Amino acid sequence: MLDFLAPYLPQAVGWLPKWQLFIAATAVFNSVQNFATIKLTQRVYDRVPVTALQARTFAIWTLTSAVVRAYAAYNINEKHVYDMAFFTYLIAFGHFSSEFFIFRSVTVNPGSMSPVIVSTLSLVWMFTQYEFYVKS
Repeated sequence: MLDFLAPYLPQAVGWLPKWQLFIAATAVFNSVQNFATIKLTQRVYDRVPVTALQARTFAIWTLTSAVVRAYAAYNINEKHVYDMAFFTYLIAFGHFSSEFFIFRSVTVNPGSMSPVIVSTLSLVWMFTQYEFYVKS
């Protein structure tokens, strides 16, 4: 049914490259919505008012991560690319952890937990699969 998409998907073995592409695509969506409205961003940062400028800044940060992750999806065996993608998840995890534990701008809710779950899952997955994808 979706065989016509196969040539455009990452060709490396395993699910991690496809995951990288999926997360990159969702990040592009998130970037677009951050440019268009602050409603969804306000759900993430539910303890503080969110301005349009903050949402657009978040959009650029998210779009930058999407580019790195999409590039990693197609170049998963390149050490430097793999490492850069890994760090995008580490930065996201650090950001949301600090917003929860230090700055208290988020609470536990679906909007804030989604990036925490994605970044944690991706970090663990990439850490445990490093030797498989990056052959030193």
